[in-house]
Amino acid sequence: MSSHEESRMGLLEGITAPGDLDRLDDRDLGRLAAEIRGFLVSAVSRSGGHLGSNLGAVELTIAVHRVFRSPADRILFDTGHQAYVHKLLTGRREGFERLRTRDGLSGYPNRAESVHDIIENSHASTALSYADGFAKAHTLRGQHDRNVVAIVGDGALTGGMAWEALNNIGAARHRPVVIVLNDNGRSYCPTAGGLARRLGELRGRGPGEGGETGTFFEELGIAYLGPVDGHDVPAVEAALRRAKDLRVPVVVHCVTVKGRGYAPAEEDPVERLHSPGPFDPGTGVQHPKPATTWTGVFGGTLVKLAEQRPDIVAVTAAMLHPAGLGGFAERFPDRLYDVGIAEQHAVTSAAGLAYAGFHPVVAIYATFLNRAFDQVLMDVALHGLPVTFVLDRAGVTGDDGPSHNGMWDLSLLQVVPGLRIAAPRDGTRLAELLDQAVSLTGPSVVRFPKGPLGPDLPAVATAGPLDVLARAEGEDVLLVAFGPMTAVCVAAARTLRDAGIAATVVDPRWVAPLPEELAELASRHRLVAVVEDNCRVGGAGDGVARLLRDHGVDLPVRTYGIPRRFAGHAKRAQLLEEFGLTGEAVAAEVAATLESRDRHLVRHAEPV
Repeated sequence: MSSHEESRMGLLEGITAPGDLDRLDDRDLGRLAAEIRGFLVSAVSRSGGHLGSNLGAVELTIAVHRVFRSPADRILFDTGHQAYVHKLLTGRREGFERLRTRDGLSGYPNRAESVHDIIENSHASTALSYADGFAKAHTLRGQHDRNVVAIVGDGALTGGMAWEALNNIGAARHRPVVIVLNDNGRSYCPTAGGLARRLGELRGRGPGEGGETGTFFEELGIAYLGPVDGHDVPAVEAALRRAKDLRVPVVVHCVTVKGRGYAPAEEDPVERLHSPGPFDPGTGVQHPKPATTWTGVFGGTLVKLAEQRPDIVAVTAAMLHPAGLGGFAERFPDRLYDVGIAEQHAVTSAAGLAYAGFHPVVAIYATFLNRAFDQVLMDVALHGLPVTFVLDRAGVTGDDGPSHNGMWDLSLLQVVPGLRIAAPRDGTRLAELLDQAVSLTGPSVVRFPKGPLGPDLPAVATAGPLDVLARAEGEDVLLVAFGPMTAVCVAAARTLRDAGIAATVVDPRWVAPLPEELAELASRHRLVAVVEDNCRVGGAGDGVARLLRDHGVDLPVRTYGIPRRFAGHAKRAQLLEEFGLTGEAVAAEVAATLESRDRHLVRHAEPV
């Protein structure tokens, strides 16, 4: 391709692999960076996605791919949502037309997309441990010509796992690992903690004044280069080449600006357009969002409860605004603790607060609580402490793919002794159950999905603590609904009624402990069907089956939920349909099960 043709079509269109960067000079690299930013703003404005973190990593990623040779050199991203530029430089420009859609481009590194994506790490603070493992493997195999590069940014270094890895990396000077610290001073919000303060001191030294000694990294046995202007490609390249030649563990400290080059992101005081939905690329204004969301109801209710209860405090792990705590932080700034990306610390710190007489509310995404299961079990539940865990994004979340679907919490948490778990079906029940949870003297969980709230679903009757949402003449099937699946069950009951099948829909409100009245109600039906927004294995359905067995109720129990597999990225509605979690699909399955059961009973009743 001639330089004239390349100029006319744009440099980015000529980049199909990292090696294409080698022919560009410094002026070309500046043009390429500008093109990438324009492309990202345009693409993300249509699909939504992670914008600010990628705008801040443009020059840094270009420099990494000019110095190192992927995939022979292992290039690892942590967090993975800063890898959009990497995707562009590895030939996936056209894929951005379907970013974060079913069968489209993932918003994170994805091994199925490219040999240049090594790990699919959308949970933060993991890449350094992977890097340590790769470095050990290269040493064992005598592959001394391969490099391991971990790009750590967006607050990922605050995670405890990252520090466990640094401790091991620094202890082995003969195993080189290049740690590119993409220091934009933020995760969603400004990075919390003493680490942020110390990095700020290093940033204040100015380019090149850090030297190789006298930093806390060096004290761990890891060389330090920087600080480097992360938006100066030649400067970053020079630091990376030096780090590569040292052949020891080394941190290259690159100072960047989240949202760089796009004024609406740079000027955003809250999240720097961290993860916007579709927006107007000219202004950065996001398209209208639902007026009422699950997260919004939680946040507003918590503020009201805290106004009545001075013992209520809130804890979050770098998710203050996404988890709905923005209003709480404004109203009670001294009672809000953002510990950074450190879920294990968040839980046990909350246990300490509870020991001292407070009632902590730990607001966290359901998928991230997986990382602190041991702390929930041994540090909170073992001591019977009054800590309430509020799990946002429970169940199918969709666009962010397999790592973010909150489909594991009910399977994990039901084994925890003394832990009460609530699954509200609508906004009114969310407020009521949160009120109940913070009034308990032991640990509790309130879980709810991502997205807009549907209309409230009032009960038509009650059966003890059970809410009955639908009841028909006759009692063929009992639909036990949890959380937002209640609306699905009500729709299924209508379809079954039209087919002449009588269905009762009941919402226990609490997944654990289940009301014992459920067993008596179930015994009056021919079939029990449980519908939940969680993995079918070990989920609410297993809890219902266990309750019936314990009470001697011998009935078939069918569970409809998320299959035990990693679900790809797609819209929530698409995945729910795929999993059969719609009113029509549940009704069809229930009808088929009853028909099969009737045929079986007839066969066994016939004389031999």
